[in-house]
Amino acid sequence: MGENISCLIADAQDRGQAVLETTPLALAAAYEVNSEMLIIHLKNGCKAEIPANLVQGLADAAPQVRANVEVSGIGYGLYWPDLDLDLSVPGLLAGVFGTKAWMNSQRAATAGAATSDAKSQAARRNGSLGGRPRKSLPSANA
Repeated sequence: MGENISCLIADAQDRGQAVLETTPLALAAAYEVNSEMLIIHLKNGCKAEIPANLVQGLADAAPQVRANVEVSGIGYGLYWPDLDLDLSVPGLLAGVFGTKAWMNSQRAATAGAATSDAKSQAARRNGSLGGRPRKSLPSANA
C-alpha cells in the first residue's frame, strides 16, 4: 500500500508542476490612475493591461480602492481587500471580467453604440428606401 501512496503523491506533484508551468500566474499587479488600467505583470515576463471599468467590482470603485490590489497565493488570483473582491488571473486574461450576467449586461450596453456621420447617413438612406427588406419565410408547402 505504501508504494501506491508514493506513486499517487509523485503523480500529484507532477500534475502540480505542469499546472505551474502552463498557467499564467501574476508576479505583481497595479492600477494606473492616468490610463485607468489594471496592469498585471506575469511570471513568464508578459504584461497584461485591462481597462478597470470593464471588470465587475472595479467598474464603480474609486481610484484609491482600485489601486489597493494584492497578488493572491502563487499568483493565481488578484485580491482587493477594500472590496473583498477576488478575481482569477487566467480568467481575466481570457476576457472573463465578471459573472455571465455581468458580461452579458456589458455587451448589451455597448451593442450598436457606435455612432458616426457615415453610419447616420447610411441609416437615413436605408430608411428612405423603405428600410431593411423583410425576411422571406419558407412556404408551408415546401
